[in-house]
Amino acid sequence: MADVWGNGGQGGQFPLEQWFFEMPPCTRWWTAATVATSVLVQCEALSPLQLFYSLPAVYLRSQYWRLITTFLYFGPLNLDLLFHVFFLQRYSRLLEESSGRSPAHFSWLLFYAMSSLLILSPFLSLPYLGSALSSSLVYIWSRRNPDTRLSFLGLLVFTAPYLPWVLMAFSLIVHRIVPKDEICGVIVGHVWYFFSDVYPSLHNGHRPLDPPAWWRRLFEGRASADDTQAANINPDIMAAAAPEVL
Repeated sequence: MADVWGNGGQGGQFPLEQWFFEMPPCTRWWTAATVATSVLVQCEALSPLQLFYSLPAVYLRSQYWRLITTFLYFGPLNLDLLFHVFFLQRYSRLLEESSGRSPAHFSWLLFYAMSSLLILSPFLSLPYLGSALSSSLVYIWSRRNPDTRLSFLGLLVFTAPYLPWVLMAFSLIVHRIVPKDEICGVIVGHVWYFFSDVYPSLHNGHRPLDPPAWWRRLFEGRASADDTQAANINPDIMAAAAPEVL
């Protein structure tokens, strides 16, 4: 995308601009939309009541934008939003970069997670699902990098699989409520991890949650859709995570 501006993402860019254009496309625009949504709410151009997911609002009043905006609003402009954006772009970026050059596989992961969370939301009374979606990605990354060591606030050192539980404990301490959205995200993420990373080794490589051919054609064209190598995860890129959480 930086090539569109004629500088290839190098000379003439501010550090923040370069950081933005270095992100893969799905992560880049999800991060941008999240920040933009909070800015519009802060400026009172939008109301949080227009953004949350509600079955009656979507299916009876045809407010279909709520199917997307529920994943974009993390709250007003404050440190809590900065915390969420940090984890969103960090682990979303790591997963997307590991899925290959085409966004087909990562976008299918997002589609699966969003659809699952929308189905679960009415049963758990979760109007905003951005944190749950982010937690799904954090969980998947953490399970795929079991040997990566992380440091939380410079005080607690642990391996990656404990990251989702550390974040839940932090949310419980700070907000004093059980983080139902993060628990829901972990459940959705575990289903994806099991059927993408565990199940294939037990069933002759069958991967039931891989994107269908028609979805890959949207991003890659017919020739690439038939390339089974596109479904393989690159463990070298997946393991490239910095050792600090905060």
